[in-house]
Amino acid sequence: MAGLRILQVNKFYPPHIGGIETVIQQVSQGLKDRAEVSVLVCQPKGRGVREVCDGVPVTRCSSWRTVASCPVSFSFFREFRRMAKEADVIECHLPFPLADLACLLSRTKKRVVIAWHSDVVKQKKLLALYKPILRAFLRRADAIIVATQGHIDGSAFLPPFRDKCVVIPYGIPTAEYLQAPAAPILTEKLRGKPLRKLLFVGRLVYYKGVDVLLRAFARTEGCALFLAGEGVLEPQLRQEAQTLGVADRVFFLGRLTDAQLRAAFRDCDFFVLPSVANSEAFGIVQLEAMVYGKPVINTALPTGVPLVSIHGETGLTVPPGDETALADAIRTLAEDDALREAYGAAAQRRVLEHFELDNMIDGVYRVLAEGIPPQERGMDT
Repeated sequence: MAGLRILQVNKFYPPHIGGIETVIQQVSQGLKDRAEVSVLVCQPKGRGVREVCDGVPVTRCSSWRTVASCPVSFSFFREFRRMAKEADVIECHLPFPLADLACLLSRTKKRVVIAWHSDVVKQKKLLALYKPILRAFLRRADAIIVATQGHIDGSAFLPPFRDKCVVIPYGIPTAEYLQAPAAPILTEKLRGKPLRKLLFVGRLVYYKGVDVLLRAFARTEGCALFLAGEGVLEPQLRQEAQTLGVADRVFFLGRLTDAQLRAAFRDCDFFVLPSVANSEAFGIVQLEAMVYGKPVINTALPTGVPLVSIHGETGLTVPPGDETALADAIRTLAEDDALREAYGAAAQRRVLEHFELDNMIDGVYRVLAEGIPPQERGMDT
């Protein structure tokens, strides 16, 4: 009997770096042994290509360029129509306006599931044009997957469609993380200085709030700040560290490999996610720190971020953009060994109990397969 044919649709796919790209790769890899999975994405710029990535067929459509974080691709519509005909169910990862439009224009009768990762936040002009298309697509969708209740409650679009929404938390392969080798990747940079190691991992872009973090960090002592990631704001942030007089305690690590990242999470004393805008809807990096027993400082965004690491249980939550409160939280964790240890132990338990990758994959498969009889899976309908 043929398996369920699943088409995954997103802007990009790894090696492009991003939280959504990580999730679609996890889902595609996790489902490939029980279903026939194919992926449709775009190139950030340049000619299209078809390839197989770790056993998953990936079609990367040609793109003129990327505008307002969205690739401009005309071939995407043709490929969507072709690949949708061969699928039993289509999962579109949003926000990605081309996916909404391509699906609506194709008039496909196949089951359509939206994976809602976040609202459109920064691109206000694009949003004005996108709103009617997005609302039509939400009406068309058979189901909407979100990672937390905060994704629904904090969205400007999902509340009218909450009956379609299914909460399936993101997850990580916990055993794989815990088996990863340890390495003093941060400690060795301190050259014997007894400083608490504060880690940030993410792109150096506006909504991550790293500028706020630097100003808060400048109010603290006895700590070193490690910034893992790249982005357009890096020159500005380096200059700010110099201006604030903390450049000797701030380490820009650049892009790290997966092994280096896991070593960094294991080696830090605590982790901070200082995001200031709703573009940060979850923060999988929180899970990556928590699985190693590290407490987290996050921000009280009206999204899923503060529902991952819980204030007063697995770390501390501060108002977004509040450098004074962030500095207080850093000092609290840096100075209280017992509190840091208690929060860290609770953080690890929370990941193991609620954010296992296999549970996420099982939940996604159930939603994708719902209403499609086994005898019809893999048929040309």
